[in-house]
Amino acid sequence: MGLVNAGEYFQERYGGGLFPILYIWGIGLLAAGQSSTLTGTYAGQFIMGGFLDLRLKKQLRSLITRSCAIVPTMIVAIVFNRSEASLDVLNEWLNVLQGLQIPFALIPLLTLVSDEELMGVSKVGPVMERVVWTLTAMVVVINGYVLLEFFVSMVSGVLFGLVVCTGAAAYAAFILYLISYGSAVRGFHSTRFPMLRSKGFAYAGN
Repeated sequence: MGLVNAGEYFQERYGGGLFPILYIWGIGLLAAGQSSTLTGTYAGQFIMGGFLDLRLKKQLRSLITRSCAIVPTMIVAIVFNRSEASLDVLNEWLNVLQGLQIPFALIPLLTLVSDEELMGVSKVGPVMERVVWTLTAMVVVINGYVLLEFFVSMVSGVLFGLVVCTGAAAYAAFILYLISYGSAVRGFHSTRFPMLRSKGFAYAGN
């Protein structure tokens, strides 16, 4: 089963009647693609317009950021649009890369929104903080297990197995470092980056 025939497989196994799994699968793929593209595009646009302090016209900025998102996607689609098997390989490795990157997006984000000195009244509450950290830990552990299983399935020798084990250990160590570093520097961001306070990420009275 691959990306091309996954919708038909789900429809035959779980669909039928008033439960159009095939269309739900298609809408889900479209929504996932739009979500990731919009997130990357807006992130690049906000960085260019704020944190990097680059002064560009909105039209030019939109053209640059959207080109950075769309052009590589078109190139990859053209290169891998040779067979269904190549598309499945591409999709598999994209999922692997996304799984690898999840902790590096979630942990710094949760560290920042949990910092009262930085976020002020917008800081998440203690209950919500525990919930999101618990969910993040679950996501990281599940992704780590899936990634380890994926790479172990590709092991064909002792040397490659050693490389996989070393990479997994380094990956886990870096995640622990992110968590410990975030806890150590909490409350330090707004003094080091005063621009964040001037942009409204602090107490309403400041």
